[in-house]
Amino acid sequence: MGDQTKREAARHVDRVIEEVAAWPNVNTEEHRFEGREFTLGPREVGHVHRWGIVDVPFTKGLRDALVAEGRTEEHHVVPESGWTTLFIQDESDVARGIWLLRLSYLYHVNNLKKTPAGAEKFENVDVPAELEELDISEEVRAAFERRGLHSTP
Repeated sequence: MGDQTKREAARHVDRVIEEVAAWPNVNTEEHRFEGREFTLGPREVGHVHRWGIVDVPFTKGLRDALVAEGRTEEHHVVPESGWTTLFIQDESDVARGIWLLRLSYLYHVNNLKKTPAGAEKFENVDVPAELEELDISEEVRAAFERRGLHSTP
């Protein structure tokens, strides 16, 4: 990867970091291999690497649906896991990376809202409405519904 390509990849990754770090209750920390990790408490939403990689964990079933839809790829190191990898090469990939991280964020928020503390902490996050805005497939929606889709009262 040439210097120009590295700088461009880093610029794209910086845009992803800026967006995701601004979401409610997301913490960012350093991640190995020149990375930045996004967490909700102890749960990892995903992480990025400076050279243009977005890695996002999902359940294996949700990962399989997203890969089948062409939204992401199997993880570049552990393809048998629920992890996914998206290579950021241009502006459209920045949006795709943010979309995947938002989907992961909403999956975790949906589960955290099952607890009294989570319901209070994330009361302003309307998971069903945001999923509608993300224009998810029926297969992806089914993965959320299997876990119990919580709406904001």
